Amino acid sequence: MNFEGTYVAMVTPFDNKGNIDEEGLRSNINYLIDKGVNGLVGAGTTGESATITHDEHKQIIEVLVDEVDGRVETIAGTGSNSTSEALNLTKFAQDIGVDAALVITPYYNKPQQHALVNHYQAVGTCDLPIIAYNVPSRTGVNMDVETIVEIAKIDNIDAVKEASGSVDKVSDIYNALLAEGLEDDFNILSGEDSLTLPIMAVGGTGVISASANIDAKRMVLMVDSILNDDYDRAFELHNEMLELIRALFIESNPVPVKTSMNLMGLPAGDLRAPLAPMKEENLEVLKKALKNAELI
Repeated sequence: MNFEGTYVAMVTPFDNKGNIDEEGLRSNINYLIDKGVNGLVGAGTTGESATITHDEHKQIIEVLVDEVDGRVETIAGTGSNSTSEALNLTKFAQDIGVDAALVITPYYNKPQQHALVNHYQAVGTCDLPIIAYNVPSRTGVNMDVETIVEIAKIDNIDAVKEASGSVDKVSDIYNALLAEGLEDDFNILSGEDSLTLPIMAVGGTGVISASANIDAKRMVLMVDSILNDDYDRAFELHNEMLELIRALFIESNPVPVKTSMNLMGLPAGDLRAPLAPMKEENLEVLKKALKNAELI
């Protein structure tokens, strides 16, 4: 499967009793589709996957597939620090009918590089396109360039969401894929919103974006501009969004994103503990960025 364009790492909205706000989730899905996104990710890490139950995880995936109804691509977050759990979640997502799964590298247990290959070989036995997710700041393990090339050779592992913070690494990944003749069969997606422009300039084909929950329109326009080789327009949009993107990561994701959505009147609700509301001084920075972006 070819992954190209803007994909949104959706938040999970909760109601005033702390349960999943299914009506709000459906509303957010339609809001983002109307903004022109190419796909939606449900039950990923921005969706607080670490603190939702297995039943809630499955509920989110079911609602995503049902509400999207084929209008854009659907991607289920199905990663875990347990290979068997990731495999079972991915099989569930496959049976529900998602278009793809996003599988984060196992966190905390810090598997070796060859163990990461084994992990994705196991998950790749599902009949579903898989996006590997490399985010060492969250997981404690960083997939090497060589490891990413090895998993690119696995059936059904079709892309990587790269969030190591290094544009040089993306260049190295792309050149290594090129040397193996894999560049047309394996996509690199930005996992860091502020680096999407440079990542796409050196071989990326799109972004899985948390900030697109807030400003999907500009993110879509920037990514589409890059895909159409209009880098002047992309650079303008990148600079327009930069203050807001920085403010959205001033505290742990998705705290500022959900805070912003609540300020904008979009369904988000509270955070699941141990996450907590923003510090007042950071909230003021976020409000200023939202006002400058004309979103509140």
